[in-house]
Amino acid sequence: MRYVRYGFLAALAVVLVTVALANRDFVTLHLLPAGLSGFLGFSWAVSVPLFIVIFGGIVAGVMIGFVWEWLREHKQRAKGKRAERAAVKLSEEVQSLKQKNASPDDDVLALLDDGR
Repeated sequence: MRYVRYGFLAALAVVLVTVALANRDFVTLHLLPAGLSGFLGFSWAVSVPLFIVIFGGIVAGVMIGFVWEWLREHKQRAKGKRAERAAVKLSEEVQSLKQKNASPDDDVLALLDDGR
């Protein structure tokens, strides 16, 4: 299985390097459209290779997806925490009732406890 993973990572690296080499031309990214930047009097632009824009878009999409899923699964995480707290509380209650109801003179209970 390790070799399959290494093979997949090597193939992915070859594909990414190929995409990067095919898209080395510089592009200019503008913060605002030309009409709006003229109206506001503020313009910011940067020239970067196209493959950085492509890979940056992929990384940004993956990160947005992770955050979206984390927020979406909040209900399940909260429900799991509540269930865990209730289980711990019930376990503690059972243990306290066992200690409270067990008397050292009761031979039947002593035999039942030793049988485990």
